[in-house]
Amino acid sequence: MLGFKLPFSPLELLCLFFCLLTLSGITTGQDVVRKVVEVWSDVILPCSLSNKQDITEAVFDWKKEAQKDQRQKEVFFYDAATHYNNGRTGQSEEFKGRVSHFDDQLNHGNASIIIRNTKKTDSGNYTCVFLQLQIRQTFYIELVVVVTPKPVIWTLDATDVRSLLQCEVRGAFPQPEVEWQDSDGNELPAEEPHVSKRGGSYDITLKITVKKTDHYHCVVKQEDIKHRVTSETFVYISEKVCEDSSTEVMIGWSVFVFILGNVIFLEVKALLVLRKWIIKRRNNSLRQQGNGSDEENGPVQMEKCFM
Repeated sequence: MLGFKLPFSPLELLCLFFCLLTLSGITTGQDVVRKVVEVWSDVILPCSLSNKQDITEAVFDWKKEAQKDQRQKEVFFYDAATHYNNGRTGQSEEFKGRVSHFDDQLNHGNASIIIRNTKKTDSGNYTCVFLQLQIRQTFYIELVVVVTPKPVIWTLDATDVRSLLQCEVRGAFPQPEVEWQDSDGNELPAEEPHVSKRGGSYDITLKITVKKTDHYHCVVKQEDIKHRVTSETFVYISEKVCEDSSTEVMIGWSVFVFILGNVIFLEVKALLVLRKWIIKRRNNSLRQQGNGSDEENGPVQMEKCFM
């Protein structure tokens, strides 16, 4: 023998090993089960003993863990057929009348509960604890209640060439994906979304500029539950924009030429009238001068005749 002495006896090592197993969750059922449901639906939070031991006379306690600025919530407590739905007090107000267990499954070790008409505030971490078993067991469930509001579409600006559209989503939870699609379901490039958080919910705005006639969809997607909500708008863009523009230019030039031609015609006509008036005045002047000369020579000629 080398004289090496272990720091713990075999019994102490066994106890230490058991404690480590307990802390690691191997014997306590600490694997987290994630449940994702849509708001206002019913959800079952699972909690069942693997050995299907009869728990009719057992004690199990459901709690919702404390969140920011909140205390731990009492969800459901069962003690040998006495529970919150048959006279026991202490249940948190927000769960009253909405939580029940499966009484006919207790003899199979099933302590699961159902929460009806789920709210966004029901989201959080829950524990189910068996208090009087030989080995205390705790089950952990994460509940996510998804809120997917219907998007609203606005036309911010529209011309014959393009339309600026805006998709607005208010009060979504958790933060969803928002995208624009054409009538064929193809995702369209859009501006960077504007995201703001309000009271634990998300408001999202997504803009896009479109340049052709089509049915456009704004799609809000919650991939956790494979759920989507869609709004549609129809946008008409003239397909003869270039032709229309050319026509407008031609019409513009035609009007300009017409006006210019009329101006020139009027000017020429005015010049002709002025020239005619000038000639007439000149002729009148010459005629008057001619008449004057005849009057002066008349008497002389008469005198010559009488001589």
